[in-house]
Amino acid sequence: MMARYDIAIIGTGPAGLEAAITAKVRNKNIILFGNKDLSRKMQVVDHPILNYLGLPEVTGRQMAAAFTEQLEKMNIEITELKVTAVYAMPGYFGLQLSNNEMAEADSVILATGVVAGKPYPGEEQFLGRGVSYCATCDAPLYKGKTVACIGGSADEEAEADFLGEVCEKVYYLPLYKGDVQFTHDNVEVISGRPVEISGAMKANKLTTDQGSYDVDCVFILRAAQFPGQLVPGVEVDGNAVKVDLQMRTNIPGLFAAGDIAGQPYQYIKSAGQGNVAALSAVSYLDEKKRNG
Repeated sequence: MMARYDIAIIGTGPAGLEAAITAKVRNKNIILFGNKDLSRKMQVVDHPILNYLGLPEVTGRQMAAAFTEQLEKMNIEITELKVTAVYAMPGYFGLQLSNNEMAEADSVILATGVVAGKPYPGEEQFLGRGVSYCATCDAPLYKGKTVACIGGSADEEAEADFLGEVCEKVYYLPLYKGDVQFTHDNVEVISGRPVEISGAMKANKLTTDQGSYDVDCVFILRAAQFPGQLVPGVEVDGNAVKVDLQMRTNIPGLFAAGDIAGQPYQYIKSAGQGNVAALSAVSYLDEKKRNG
């Protein structure tokens, strides 16, 4: 079990970083989950961003470098663990992590960006019954079994390799281009796009546009999850979390900022919302303290 934090911030785009900076300035004990290379969306932008106040014609890469320097000066560390679920408990939040540990926080700011598309047919129905988002957490349940693993990026290959260590057979379905290599021979790379996850009491089949595979579990490894799956009970509109002008969600102590809170998808808007979310979280914590 990790320590209890005042604020857990999930995401290292402009919204999450600004939230972390603001919360740190307000002397809150924070943990920031994300990628030390920051948002992929920023790293691939080589053309000038023309509407970010004070940084004329800065590229996404240059902006990421400036953000990283500011984090270092403020001694804000990035914890490179994926948060696979956030549970609203009485008086606090429990965060399930990809290393099978739990973290606790009095408030949470979601800044994970927008997730394109929608869940696969059967994904939500069989979640926890043959569908998993965390190989490290759930692989031991399928020791000696056959599983499928849908990888959203090359970053997920390590988890698939771990499945190969535990499971009898792993079908790996990459949703990206490039060479895919594993250290375990029982991990088979298959082609196609996922179409449906089906079964009876539990999921037992993954169907793609190239064929079907009998499996005991389907591991879906995305860079970010759909918000309704990440936080059970949070109110959503499509792929966006519903928030008010203070970035509050329908769950007390849970805030959302940036692309996950809906359009427009702009860096300057995300940073501003991250600032508001952090200030709202600070107010929430202060009120909670006053009310004992």
